[in-house]
Amino acid sequence: MQPAPPPTRPADFAGHRVGEPGYRRITGALFAAGLATFALIYSTQALLPEFSRVFSVSAAESTLSVSLTTVALGVALLLAGPLSEVVGRTRLIHLSLAASAVVGIGCAVAPTWDVLLGLRLLQGVALAGLPAVATAYLREELHPGTHARAAGVYIGGTALGGMTGRLVTGPVAEVAGWRWALAAVAAIALVCAVVVRLLLPASRNFVPVPARVGHLMAMTRRALGDRALLALYGIGACSVGAFIGVYNALGFRLTSPPFDLGLGAAGLVFLVYPVGTLGAMVAGRLADRFSRRAVVPVGCLIAVTGILLTLAGSLPVVVLGLAVMTAGFFAVHGVASGWVPTRAHAGGAAAGQAASLYLFAYYLGASAFGSLTGRAWTVAAWPGVVVLACALLAVTCLLAFWLRRLPPLDPLRR
Repeated sequence: MQPAPPPTRPADFAGHRVGEPGYRRITGALFAAGLATFALIYSTQALLPEFSRVFSVSAAESTLSVSLTTVALGVALLLAGPLSEVVGRTRLIHLSLAASAVVGIGCAVAPTWDVLLGLRLLQGVALAGLPAVATAYLREELHPGTHARAAGVYIGGTALGGMTGRLVTGPVAEVAGWRWALAAVAAIALVCAVVVRLLLPASRNFVPVPARVGHLMAMTRRALGDRALLALYGIGACSVGAFIGVYNALGFRLTSPPFDLGLGAAGLVFLVYPVGTLGAMVAGRLADRFSRRAVVPVGCLIAVTGILLTLAGSLPVVVLGLAVMTAGFFAVHGVASGWVPTRAHAGGAAAGQAASLYLFAYYLGASAFGSLTGRAWTVAAWPGVVVLACALLAVTCLLAFWLRRLPPLDPLRR
């Protein structure tokens, strides 16, 4: 018997265009989904000093509330992408948002530190559904001429979510305690899940495929066999490790002498976070003009400059340094993450699988180096954090310069 031909996509639907109701519904839904996902991921970061006080744990131990979530997210991404090919994009998005909001409520009522950590680990698994499939859904359901604009809206939602998760919890915890702070973020996520359920159109161009473990393993080996892709994975891991590490330790520094800020006031420094969106946009334009190979090292140097500025004893200079570091990091991450699928496609590897591996390395770096920064704070206070972050960015720079020596596979996409 001859095997059945693979299913084909609808020929009469080229995707939603800008201005159409479907386009507005999709971008609005993914903006809300990105906001919810990243608000939950970083909901505990501004609460680390409070966790250290309430549960009598060290600064390094408190960072586990962030690191366990990101490492679980990174591992789950490797499974969520292939799973979406079988069960569908929208189904996985809805399941992910609903489950992560429910787990968020559980975190708010966790009776012990160990239970809280266990729930944060579970939350990382639940959260993986959105980042694993968001760009694939956009690529399938929108007209090709709208992809970049729609992706920018989604990234804007994730940036706002990361800021929201940090900004909401600090002031609420100062007034009502950490439990109400986590409950507030969970409530935001639940509202966003309802919005996505109402807005997100069902897939029209998605074609399910049978699970093929052998094919998946072959694509994974190919995505791990390119030296340039391995360097990009390393760039993602080291750069985000420096970035998350600085923000993890920041609360301890700002709530200690000479600043002695409350949790609410200390949380306001996260208002610099949207600067990263601007940094990524500018870096993308410069990469188109001068090449990715030229822009990534410059982003590293900008981030190092910002971190060194935080050594100052003046709060305005510290905030300025954070803004500069944030812009530099997002320039590196924005260019590197877009470079991965381009390089993979040019080299014959599966772009989606390579992107999943980049995100895996990214969240693994955030987890491992984020926790290591807590130990650096315990041993050497803020100078120790700065040394570790700069060392990670130095590795990032070395990998970026090494990439410049590798020949591009596609001369038109440098």
